Amino acid sequence: MQATITSKGQITLPKPLRDRLRLHAGDKVDFFLDADGRVEMVPKKRSLKELKGMLPPPVRGVTLEDMERAIAQGAGGDDRD
Repeated sequence: MQATITSKGQITLPKPLRDRLRLHAGDKVDFFLDADGRVEMVPKKRSLKELKGMLPPPVRGVTLEDMERAIAQGAGGDDRD
């Protein structure tokens, strides 16, 4: 695969490479340069802190009473053998 560097020093990663690395717009990558002049590009993994807020809050929380009721119903549930 090849890519061309623009006058601004930017490179567009070929789609097969983005697909293989599961990269999307806004994702970050780290670059490492070894002693032989080779560059390794590694997708930066998201931390849990970065994922905070991606899901909407639950519509309704579960109370302790709800949990106890569900446990009691499960404990006295149907008798499967």
